[in-house]
Amino acid sequence: MPAMTTQPRPTRCGPDRAAAPSPADGPMIALDDVAKAYGGRQVLEPTTIAVPRGTTTVLIGPSGCGKSTLLRMIVGLVAPDQGRVTIDGRRLDAGSVSDLRRRIGYVIQDGGLFPHLTGRDNVGLLAHHLGWEPPRIAARIAELAELTRLPTIALDRFPAQLSGGQRQRLGIMRALMLDPAAVLLDEPMAALDPLVRYDLQEDLRRIFRATGKTVVMVTHDMGEAGFFGDEVLLFGAGRIVQRGTLDDLIHAPADEFVRRFVSAQRFPGLTDREGRNAS
Repeated sequence: MPAMTTQPRPTRCGPDRAAAPSPADGPMIALDDVAKAYGGRQVLEPTTIAVPRGTTTVLIGPSGCGKSTLLRMIVGLVAPDQGRVTIDGRRLDAGSVSDLRRRIGYVIQDGGLFPHLTGRDNVGLLAHHLGWEPPRIAARIAELAELTRLPTIALDRFPAQLSGGQRQRLGIMRALMLDPAAVLLDEPMAALDPLVRYDLQEDLRRIFRATGKTVVMVTHDMGEAGFFGDEVLLFGAGRIVQRGTLDDLIHAPADEFVRRFVSAQRFPGLTDREGRNAS
């Protein structure tokens, strides 16, 4: 992957009482004081996050810091011990989880494809389960193949017959199949070689901007976090240590942990004062 620059990305009436705010006025995803422990070990301290609509928030940090746990809370795979998760103004709970999951696309490493299904069948699986007519499914798959730049021939092959990049593109297509309001990605490019990763990063950012999705991504790579993130949240020991842009983390680290984490990324051209040895 080419060296990342550190330039910040552009961001994107009654007289007696005001009208009640609608869900569209609030964040697409909100976590309010959520926390999680396993076997007496606190993996996520009480955490509050609001993800504005149409933006990309990136969670970064060392292994075991709570970022993937938080992502699984958003999609309803893990229940918080305290606090609440809200999706598009609706609380995520046992009664709403099935419906809200259909409004969230979820992408994991290597696509998470079923090995006994073709690419086409993997992408259309949930739509078929929900009763979509075959012509509608076929049209949506063709639209997504064009959007993700997946060769049509790959749709009729099994995952073992595809490259890592093609499997990941199919995973992205499956996440977008129902046109969800939000997309979650858990280290989607960690297993790809640098050139394939670079191409997929470019395509993913184009897709996010073209579709206006709300995105939450987990990664270990600060360069990738800066490339995608409108906001970057650095986790350590189950809590948010610092939040802001990539520039903020590099040039104004909140503490020694942030300085060490930035240094470990080995960005070329950074000075000692900025948290690492100059190259």
